Amino acid sequence: MTGNKSALKNATNLKFLAEHLGLSQTTVSRALNGFPEVNYKTRQLVQAAAQKFNYQPNARAKRLATGRSMAIGHLVSVSKGHEIVNPIFADFIAGASARYIESGYDLLLSLVPDEKELSAYNDLAARDAVDGVIIHTPKEDDKRLKRLNELNLPFVVHGRSTKSNEVYNWVDVNNESAFFRATEFLIDLGHRSIALVNGMADLDFAIRRTKGYERALSKHQIDAVSDYILYGEMTEPYGYRSTIALLDRPIPPTAIIASSILVANGVRRGIEERGLKMGHDISILSHDDDLSYFRDESDVPVYSATRSSVRVAGYKSADLLIKTIEDPTRQREGILIEADLMIGTSTKPAKS
Repeated sequence: MTGNKSALKNATNLKFLAEHLGLSQTTVSRALNGFPEVNYKTRQLVQAAAQKFNYQPNARAKRLATGRSMAIGHLVSVSKGHEIVNPIFADFIAGASARYIESGYDLLLSLVPDEKELSAYNDLAARDAVDGVIIHTPKEDDKRLKRLNELNLPFVVHGRSTKSNEVYNWVDVNNESAFFRATEFLIDLGHRSIALVNGMADLDFAIRRTKGYERALSKHQIDAVSDYILYGEMTEPYGYRSTIALLDRPIPPTAIIASSILVANGVRRGIEERGLKMGHDISILSHDDDLSYFRDESDVPVYSATRSSVRVAGYKSADLLIKTIEDPTRQREGILIEADLMIGTSTKPAKS
């Protein structure tokens, strides 16, 4: 009975909008659902009226009208299960969800076994469970891109896959440029022994960050030392363990670049445990995704950082995917986001 009342209320609202605008209910419905055969001016008129009268279309009715599932998929493999509680992933999802809400899409988040990740996309496409998906943490030659193109399932990659020959949508921060700039900033402060505590070695963003770091060293004729480049899962304990290992080198670094704010916190714990002071004995520069729950709002930031909002990246990724779903003929697009260099108290000139 409740469902019937809800449907009746929605139909009445649609009828009211149609009568108010002097249009048919079919035209109003199609305009609200973005059908291209309704001209732009009419769509704008209908959407303005819907907003004015706080009209909320029934989700089931929208699915029937568009023939879509009105859901977007995010698959996370079991080995990356930590991503679900990772604040970086959470902020990305928050940004994407804000865009989904605007267009009436639901979010489908699934944890799948590693060996079944590719077949899980087959299943989603066969069941029409989602209208598109967003790919997270791509590798240098990611097989998921080819599979999704074969399935003709719209998708956007958060990041890029350097060696892939596939044509696809992507949204990425300019990792190579950001880490080149970070390394060169430390070199300008007089540091010559600079370590990089990076993400997992097979992930595309980590490869790009290493390239930026090494390019800056090469420009200033400083040899890249393999012992100063570490790879691992970007957590606080990883940052701590990496720092202890670096400090035990015969010649410890005078500066450390951390691949995330979580790693930077571990680096700081490691140097303080050894009785050293951040920004005095060792400089720390971090990549900061401008996370909601880790935001540094001091007048002078604690960490010097290359900063880029992952929440914004989530919104842009969702927006690009929805545009592709609504217009399958749309040319595939890449959106490159530049990071800002913020100077904090964690970096100082190298000691002579």
